[in-house]
Amino acid sequence: MIRIGLTGSIGMGKSTTAKMFAARGVPVHDADAVVHGLYEGRAAPLIEAEFPGTVIDGKVDRALLSKQVLGNTEAMQRLEKIVHPLVQEEEQRFLEEARADGNEIVLLDIPLLFETGGQDRVDVTVVVTADAEIQRQRVLARPGMNEARFLSILNKQMPDAEKRRRADFLVDTGYGVEAAEQRVDEILGKLSADA
Repeated sequence: MIRIGLTGSIGMGKSTTAKMFAARGVPVHDADAVVHGLYEGRAAPLIEAEFPGTVIDGKVDRALLSKQVLGNTEAMQRLEKIVHPLVQEEEQRFLEEARADGNEIVLLDIPLLFETGGQDRVDVTVVVTADAEIQRQRVLARPGMNEARFLSILNKQMPDAEKRRRADFLVDTGYGVEAAEQRVDEILGKLSADA
């Protein structure tokens, strides 16, 4: 079974690209969605014990948690020690189910793939990219987003040029949906031939 690691910086179209793979029958494991689920379940009591006052009605309040961990490397590492093993457990469960179902290709949607060493858990990497100005316009169009917040997020992510350099495949979403879908088809065609 070929494991694709999908990543891309904010505003590049990673979620849309993941949906393109899913629409073609590729099972997708979304690390962000798993974290959201964990924050409403198994991780909540562990996070509350480590960061008191961050869980309301059994769910992690992301704004309250952010106040305790953002800009604090040591606190962020403590949070990651709680969350990362749980996310990887869910990932393993997903892979086992996909293998049992006979899938030849699966996709792991991991926002910080290279930053967290996730490339070691996949067979090929796909980086979703676009021109920097297109990225900027997309992100600034989001509700509650401003230039300072955008730059703050961008500074925490590996530069797009470095991600592109490390990628096995690129999907450039700057040319529109149709071109991106065509590229997804090309990637799946190549991987199916190799499977």
